[in-house]
Amino acid sequence: MNRKIQIISDKNKRSKNIKLSLEKLLKKENSIKLNITIVIGGDGFMLQTLKSNKNSNRFFYGINSGNYGFLMNKFLPKKIINNLFKAKMITISPLEMIVRNNKNQTKKYLAVNEVSILRQSRQAASLSISYGTKQIIKKLVADGVLVSTPAGSTAYNLSVHGPILSLNSKKLSISPISPFRPRRWKGKIVNDKSKITITNLNPKKRPISAVADNIEVRNAKNVTVKTNKNIKFNLLYDKNRSLQKKIKIEQLRRETS
Repeated sequence: MNRKIQIISDKNKRSKNIKLSLEKLLKKENSIKLNITIVIGGDGFMLQTLKSNKNSNRFFYGINSGNYGFLMNKFLPKKIINNLFKAKMITISPLEMIVRNNKNQTKKYLAVNEVSILRQSRQAASLSISYGTKQIIKKLVADGVLVSTPAGSTAYNLSVHGPILSLNSKKLSISPISPFRPRRWKGKIVNDKSKITITNLNPKKRPISAVADNIEVRNAKNVTVKTNKNIKFNLLYDKNRSLQKKIKIEQLRRETS
C-alpha cells in the first residue's frame, strides 16, 4: 500500500495554484503518511478521477476549484492539515451502464452520479422501463429518463425534479425528462439491488443516447443499469461539510422553496 499523500490537479490556473500552495504546506509536514489522494478541480474532474482509479483502495479528498463543487471541500490553507486528519469518510458504489447499440455492439461504463437516456433527434424518445422482472412503464414518450444514485440525486436529477435520496437509503431514482405521455408520470424510487432495463421502442425513427455521467454512447437500443457493489469509492469530507449535510441542506431548500 502506498501510504503517501498524492495530489491530482485539473489543468486550469486556479487548480494549479492551489496545488502549488498545497505542496508547500505538505512539505512542512514531513511526518504525514496517509493513503489519501487529493483531487483539485470541480465535480466533473472528481468523477473522472474516481473512475480512472476504480481499483484503488485509496481515500479521495476533493478540493473545489470549480463553480459549485458539491462533491468537493473548500480549500482552507490554515486548516487543511487538520481537516485531512479529521475528515469523515463516506463509501459509495457507482452505477454500471451496459449499452447495446444499433450495430449490436456492447459498451460498458461507470457512473457515480447518474445514467441519463436522452433523445438524439428532434423527436421525443419512446421507451419502456423495467426493474428486475417487473415492468415499471410500458411506454414513456419523453425527452428521456434519468437513473440517479443517492450521491447524484442533487445534481442533474434535482434539475429534472427527481427526488433527493439519503446516502444510506440503498435506493435509486428513476426520473422522466420532460414527459409527454404519460404526462403526469413522476418516476419511481427503486431498491438498488436489481437492474433497471430501458429499451428503445423505436430505434430507427427515435434514436437515443445513453450517458454515464459525462460519457455518451449514441444510437442505443437497450440499456441496463445496476449498482456495482464490487467497486467502492472512499470519499473524505471536512467534519462540518459532509456529503450527508449537503444533501440535507438541499432537501430543506426544496421543502421550504
